[in-house]
Amino acid sequence: MNLLIMGKPGAGKGTQASRLLEHYQLTHISTGDIYREEMAKDSEIGKLAKEYIGKGELVPDDITNDIVKEVLHKQDYPKGFMLDGFPRTKAQAVALDKMMDELGITLTSVINVDVDDSVLLERMAGRRVCSNCGATYHIHFHPPVKDCVCDLCGHPLIQREDDLEESVLNRLKIYNEKTKPLLDYYKKKGLLFVVNGDMPKDKVFRIITQKLGD
Repeated sequence: MNLLIMGKPGAGKGTQASRLLEHYQLTHISTGDIYREEMAKDSEIGKLAKEYIGKGELVPDDITNDIVKEVLHKQDYPKGFMLDGFPRTKAQAVALDKMMDELGITLTSVINVDVDDSVLLERMAGRRVCSNCGATYHIHFHPPVKDCVCDLCGHPLIQREDDLEESVLNRLKIYNEKTKPLLDYYKKKGLLFVVNGDMPKDKVFRIITQKLGD
């Protein structure tokens, strides 16, 4: 099973991706994780990515395409994989089709976790992340026991640059301009499955697994 999970920033696709990865024992390919690792190492790719991500912009296609191609060719996928954060533009989708054709593999399904923009802005502006272990909190919906301190490891919580309101609004604008056409692209291919992400997480997960098969 090879999946692509999509959704506007803050729609909850990361939560669903984690559960689906465990449920189906898939290999995770996340461009966001890859770029965060590169930024932490302060590599050349990391420096380039930081310039774009910090402004809520997409990293140029040629850079992202090369990274995904390298990962697809290097790793093994005994039970399949899940793409998370790629493709985000139609051009990237076309590039992905070519990569997969070269490897003789296909996508099983494209899952889109859909949530209204106003809900997403509230979700993301209040999100906080542990500076050490990466655990996620929300100042209203899931606050830590001690203000601004991680429950799990005791390190400070931070607000990521791409969760600042200005960045969120810009990311949603870019999504609507560039990423939404992907929905039509995959709908025409008969691969698209849309699920309402503004429901309890367990219900969203149950709907997705019912569609994919337990």
